[in-house]
Amino acid sequence: MAHTLSHRRVIIVGAGHSGLATAAALRSSGFEPQKDFVIIDSAPPGQRSWATRRQSMKLRSLARHSFVRGFPFPGDEDRHPSADEMSDYLSSVEKALGVKTVWSTRALGVNRLGDGSTLHLSTSAGEVQTRNVVCATGAAAVPRIPGWRQELAVPGVVLHSSQYLYPAQIPPGRVLVGGGGYSGVEIAEELASSHDVTLSTRAAPSRVSERPIWSRLRRKGPMSEARPRVASTDVTHAAAVTEIYGDTVMFADGASMKPHSVILATGYRPADTWLPDSEPPGQPLHVSARIPGLFTVGMPRYSRADADTLAGTSRDAATVARLIVGRP
Repeated sequence: MAHTLSHRRVIIVGAGHSGLATAAALRSSGFEPQKDFVIIDSAPPGQRSWATRRQSMKLRSLARHSFVRGFPFPGDEDRHPSADEMSDYLSSVEKALGVKTVWSTRALGVNRLGDGSTLHLSTSAGEVQTRNVVCATGAAAVPRIPGWRQELAVPGVVLHSSQYLYPAQIPPGRVLVGGGGYSGVEIAEELASSHDVTLSTRAAPSRVSERPIWSRLRRKGPMSEARPRVASTDVTHAAAVTEIYGDTVMFADGASMKPHSVILATGYRPADTWLPDSEPPGQPLHVSARIPGLFTVGMPRYSRADADTLAGTSRDAATVARLIVGRP
């Protein structure tokens, strides 16, 4: 398998919206898919993360702001696309670009060969040589699990929000949702119609009208960074989790509860552990000082705060494509 990857000018790691935005920018610069660049992804064939998200999930941004540059999102541009729509859209972009992703191939490490322009990329399929590597694996790729999870013993289920699909998946009984971000609020609101739900957050969420969260976001700009607010009065608020004693959860204000099931809406971390150690201060965005030819796209920790949005990703990709074109 590795021989099919070597001697391409660019290898893009990640076939999500960041990777496809990079592919689109490279193609606009005259690069040909498969000949000049290739995309690899650790997932099974065609299984982008969007395809496995919960059924009710929608993008926080409107369709008009949620596209890979050059490929407008089809349909009503004033709606918030669903996760399924996003998955289908990315597949259509991949096809339109002529990209044939090499699936089930994980990046393991990258380094520079001597003082030249060749990079050595280690993958689960073998060792690969190339001139440029783009890390486009996403800012929210690996579920973040709190340390207290291992102490938790409840009679129902314990799921990370990435595993939650729909309310019927959760057994009857009290449900604790841990995490006050958008996923936590949305899941708590959805479950409140069928379960006794408590939402644990560091700060008490505001309560607003009964409008769903997506209609409230519609009044914001392309992307709202405000703290999400709970619309349903059926959701009970609890302080942050501090300790676990088997089936008993203790909160920061001294209260406790015995949930039947727990959903961990505790966020994600980027899939960047295969990259070299952190760069020195003052390093330009997207660019590795230690390894010339190594770039990142769609990851705020290496770029701007909005780098993981589709609009931000396209800006990252355009910048990186220009840098790659200018490399020897």
